[in-house]
Amino acid sequence: MRVGVPTEVKTDEYRVALTPSGVRELVDAGHEVFVQSGAGVGSAISDDAYVAQGATLLPDADAVFEEATLIVKVKEPQPPEVALLEPRHTLFTYLHLAAAAELTRGLMESGATCIAYETVEDTRGRLPLLAPMSEVAGKIATQAGAFMLEKPLGGRGILLGGVPGVAAANVMVIGGGVVGMNAAFIAIGMEATVYVFDRNLDRLRELDIIFGGRADTCFASTLDIEERLPYMDLVIGAVLVHGARAPRVITRRQLSVMKRQSVLVDVSIDQGGCFETSRPTTHSNPTYEVDGITHYCVTNMPGAVPITSTYALTNATMPYVIHLASVGVARAVGESPGLKLGVNVAAGQVTYAPVADAAGVPHVDVDEALASVGAEA
Repeated sequence: MRVGVPTEVKTDEYRVALTPSGVRELVDAGHEVFVQSGAGVGSAISDDAYVAQGATLLPDADAVFEEATLIVKVKEPQPPEVALLEPRHTLFTYLHLAAAAELTRGLMESGATCIAYETVEDTRGRLPLLAPMSEVAGKIATQAGAFMLEKPLGGRGILLGGVPGVAAANVMVIGGGVVGMNAAFIAIGMEATVYVFDRNLDRLRELDIIFGGRADTCFASTLDIEERLPYMDLVIGAVLVHGARAPRVITRRQLSVMKRQSVLVDVSIDQGGCFETSRPTTHSNPTYEVDGITHYCVTNMPGAVPITSTYALTNATMPYVIHLASVGVARAVGESPGLKLGVNVAAGQVTYAPVADAAGVPHVDVDEALASVGAEA
C-alpha cells in the first residue's frame, strides 16, 4: 500500500505521525511511504532520516494526498486537509468528532474511511492509542497548572508543593483514568495535597493502592465536588466517555465558590470540555479568565513536547498502521474488533454511535458502510 504522512498544520502542533523506524517497518513489509518535506522537523527528525529508511519526500500535502491511499496523521484534519480527502483514502488519526459537528460533516462528504485513534480498543476494552497521549497530557496538565498559579501568569501566587512552615497547594483531579492518574502522580511528586475524584469505586480502590495513600480518593458526586471546590488552588478535569462528548463536572455557577485566580485545566477539551466555561485554546495563547478563574484548555497539550509525544504515539500506532497497510481496511477491521470500533466515518456515513448521536445523524454499521463501496484500502 501507499502510505502518506503530511506535515501537521494545526496551530502549535509539532508532532509527526510516523518516525523513521516506522518507515523502515513499512518499507521492509513492501509498502511505499510518502512523507511531506519538513514533517518531522518539529520532532527533531530530519528529512534525510526518512529518506535513509526508504521514504519518498514530497513537497506539500497536496502531493502526499495525491500519491497515498492510507493517510496517517496525529491531529484531526484541518479544513484544507479535509478538502484533499477522497473516497479512496483511509485516514488514521485522532478525530474527536463528538465535539466537532462541522468536521464530521466534512469527513462524511469526502467519502473517505476515517479511523479515530481515540476509539480503538484492545481486548480488555482499554484505549491503547489514546493511552500514551493521555499519559503525556496528564503530566503536562499538572506542570501547566503549577506554572499558571504563579502571580506573573495571573495565578494566585502559590507554590504547588509549599515549603516548610507554609502549606502546599490543594489539587483536585476529576477523573481517575490514565490522564487523572498521571496528573495526580506529578502533583504528588511536587508535594501538593491531592484529591482524586471518580465515580468508579473499584478504580478508586486501585488508585489508593497505586498512590500508596499519598492522595485522597473521593467519590465524584456533584455535591462532594462542590463542597471541596472552595479549598482548591488547581482543578484538573480528566473525564472521558469513550468517543462521546465529555460530561460537565463544574458549572459556571460553581466558579463563584472558588478562590480568585485559582486554575482550571481541562484535559477533556478535545471532547468538548468538562467545565461549562471551557473553550479551546492554543499553546501560543493558552489561558483566559472567567469570573476570576484562570482556564487552561489547550487542545493538543502533548504537542508541547513533540519529541516525547511523537515516539510514544508511534510506538502504539505502528502495529495498526502495518496491519491496515498489509491487508486493507475491510479485512483489518474484520480481523480486529477493537480496530473496527475506531472506524468513525465510512462511505459518507457515521459508523460510531456516540458520534452519530452528537452530530444528530443516523448511525450505520461499519460492515454495511464499507460493503456499500467495496472498501478494500
